[in-house]
Amino acid sequence: MNRARSLGAVTLALVISLVVAACAPTVTHLPQTTVTAEPTNVPSREAAPTPPPDPRPAVIWPLTGLDATEASEVQRDRPALNIKIENSSAARPQSNLEFADVVFEEYVEAGISRLIAVYHSDYPKSVGPIRSLRPMDRNLVSQFSKVIVFSGAQRRFINAARQSGMVTIAQDVGSYGFFRTKDKPAPHNLHGYLEDFQQQSKGEVAPKQQWAFAYPADLATATMEGKDASTIKINMSAYAKPQWKWDEDKGVWLRYERDTPHTTMAGTQLSAANVVMLWVTIQYTSAPKSVPETLVAGKSGKGYIATAGSYIPIKWSKKGQWDPFVFTTADGEPVVFAPGQTWVELVPNKGVGHSTSIDFS
Repeated sequence: MNRARSLGAVTLALVISLVVAACAPTVTHLPQTTVTAEPTNVPSREAAPTPPPDPRPAVIWPLTGLDATEASEVQRDRPALNIKIENSSAARPQSNLEFADVVFEEYVEAGISRLIAVYHSDYPKSVGPIRSLRPMDRNLVSQFSKVIVFSGAQRRFINAARQSGMVTIAQDVGSYGFFRTKDKPAPHNLHGYLEDFQQQSKGEVAPKQQWAFAYPADLATATMEGKDASTIKINMSAYAKPQWKWDEDKGVWLRYERDTPHTTMAGTQLSAANVVMLWVTIQYTSAPKSVPETLVAGKSGKGYIATAGSYIPIKWSKKGQWDPFVFTTADGEPVVFAPGQTWVELVPNKGVGHSTSIDFS
């Protein structure tokens, strides 16, 4: 009986162990590598192209928009020198006029023209011939700097320039840096050294940028929106008939006096990237010696700008002596210039008693 109970107990224990084993969870060992499925039917893509370099220089000359990165800080900080240059037939060819950033051509006595050359990005050693001040000169160039260099003027015009805040540098008021050449008779042979004029500029600093420049140049307003023209003929008077002709190879407007190339003493024909033509009013000053005065301060009017063989009509305005010229399209949008030199032709349409014209062809 005892032996039967023992066998029964053993049998029961064996059954329980088999049941427990059958109910235990199964452990699965996974491989140690990871497999990523490859996508199918995905189009291939090329690498993005490298963007073109920014055509705008890192540093520009404020009056031309040209590259100034290689100029020293001293050069970039120097003042603009506004210098009166004679333009009669007896004065031509002029010296180093081709290095001016901006040039104004103005109507003076008897209908001859005078120039105001603005030097900043390039200081040649000397320039000339230098001639006398006129009443409108301070209103034309004060936005570039206070410095005006000239030779002789009616005392009232000199006093007005000084009282307005201009720094007057002239041979007949005790300034230095002037000399006479032997190639022409006086008064057509007075020249001056720019370094000497800078030393007398009384701490004047570099000018501000005057207008917007296009980068690349073919985005200039006249180039984008203008009418084609290869020749510009300007009739100020019987004595002042400048012309400009577009040179596609050189990429500039070339200047002529009538049909004769306007060259400097170095044999360089004068040129410009932008030719701005403004219709202006002339009034004559009071006695004892009345002279014509171009009215621009506090005034506005119409005109044209020519760039890269094209031109457009524009509007101009100037709030006051120290304010810049503002140039807009007929729709009121700012005019964008091509980088380079700019000439401003001040063409009378009122106050001179004879007809004037600007013709494109």
